[in-house]
Amino acid sequence: MKLLNAILLFVIFLTSQVAFSQSSPGIISEVPDTNSVGPEGDDELDPINVISTTNEYFKIIKDNNFDVPAADQYFFWDTLDIHPYQSKMNKYTESKVLNLIDNNSLFAMPLKKPINSVFGWRKWKYHYGIDLGLNTGDSIVSAFDGMVRVVRKSKSYGNVVVVRHNNGLETLYAHLSKALVTANQEIKAGELIALGGNTGHSTGPHLHFEIRYLGGPINPSEVIDFNNCTLVSDTLLIDRCRFEYLDDVQKARYYVVRKGDSLGRIAQRNGTTISRLCKLNGITRKTTLRIGRRLRYT
Repeated sequence: MKLLNAILLFVIFLTSQVAFSQSSPGIISEVPDTNSVGPEGDDELDPINVISTTNEYFKIIKDNNFDVPAADQYFFWDTLDIHPYQSKMNKYTESKVLNLIDNNSLFAMPLKKPINSVFGWRKWKYHYGIDLGLNTGDSIVSAFDGMVRVVRKSKSYGNVVVVRHNNGLETLYAHLSKALVTANQEIKAGELIALGGNTGHSTGPHLHFEIRYLGGPINPSEVIDFNNCTLVSDTLLIDRCRFEYLDDVQKARYYVVRKGDSLGRIAQRNGTTISRLCKLNGITRKTTLRIGRRLRYT
């Protein structure tokens, strides 16, 4: 009798375990991103750290049937990678006119503050946006209608929000103190998306603002008149000329300073002059060369 009771108890135990396993939800693993080629540079290689507790902690892949802005131009939707596009827009052979505003879409100035730093070379590194001075906590709004693609924290950008717009442009807002939106959220031009701050690689409170098309950075001053807080034009021509500066950027070559190096030795090794090294890197002949520093030599 004891043996029979033991067998019955064992059978009941097994049955309960099977029932539990069938009713328990499975663990969803991270979806691999076969479309993304990763970040453009070494300043976005830090681990993912989503700053919104309501945002996804895994990468979402959407096909071109997903209802996101400009899905027919990008063909995928990435909510974690800030720069997932393999952009070579200086090789662009097409010509396209984007409508910036129309009957269904308006424009709003992201921040009505003066420019502190313009688009272009900054010593040895290219600055792909413009910087607008602000006080920590100032309101930042979306420039156009669209959908939030990224809300996260990165080593260089600090707290950052990326919005893809209906016309195919993407705008990026960086060094924020706080993001007020989440990924996949639809927004309108002028809608509050964040508060300004001084996070990431920033020496003081400001908004780093970028405009990109298919990953290619566009000079924001060619789109927005920052003095009058209006658009330069209601439309924007996208062609190779818009991205010709990338030819120069891609020709740039860098040398990593080693122990015992001097400006003279580096110049000789790379077929250039000390004066050229100083000009390209914003340094003088008396500058102390820190081991591991990158010096541009072309």
